[in-house]
This record gives sequence, C-alpha cells and structure tokens, in this order.
Amino acid sequence: QVQLVESGGGLVQAGGSLRLSCAASGSIFSINAMGWFRQAPGKEREFVAAISWSGGSTKYADSVKGRFTISRDNAKRMVYLQMISLKPEDSAVYYCARGKFGWERPGPDEYDTWGQGTQVTVSS
Repeated sequence: QVQLVESGGGLVQAGGSLRLSCAASGSIFSINAMGWFRQAPGKEREFVAAISWSGGSTKYADSVKGRFTISRDNAKRMVYLQMISLKPEDSAVYYCARGKFGWERPGPDEYDTWGQGTQVTVSS
C-alpha cells in the first residue's frame, strides 16, 4: 500500500512562488499516474494537475495553466508541483494523489490514495 506525504506549503505574497513535493512510499509507484488537487474552505476539492506514469504527458486545470508545472522523479519516488505567479485564489490545502491507472486524469474518482495535504496561503 502506497503512502503519500506532501510538503512545501506555506505563506507567500501574491506573485510569489512555491514548490510542493510529494514523497511516495510503500507499493509500486512508477506505473501509476499522479495528481495534485486542492480544496479551499467551503469549496469542493478540485483538480489542479496530473502527470502520466512516465512523466511524458501532463494535464492542467485551466486556472493554473502557464503558472504551475507538475513533474515526477520515479527513481526518487517523488512528485512535484512548481507554482509561480501565485494568486490569492490559489490559497487552499493541496493534496497529492495516486492514480488508479497510468494515464493522467482530472477526476478525483480516478485516484485511490491521497496524502494528508499541505496548506498554501497567498496573501494579496
């Protein structure tokens, strides 16, 4: 069974940058897609970005395209989310998730394992 632990969240001013990391331990990692989701208070959890098992294909929510970059290092069992030009509306708890299959998908029901989340707060 895989376990996911996110890190790298924090408080940043609008226009700033953060890099989130997700460390995977336990079961096989390199054959599954990985994704990042976020949830703000009072809102539904929403898709942010996903990456295929090989890292060769990615998908982004329209709201973060051009500002966020997802990547992975299968040898290190790590997934990253580089975030630039952050906006106050990016504030949320960010979750790393393991896909059920190898190809990147935007739906949360396509993921079967979730981390505990890391808080990102962007001040205006």
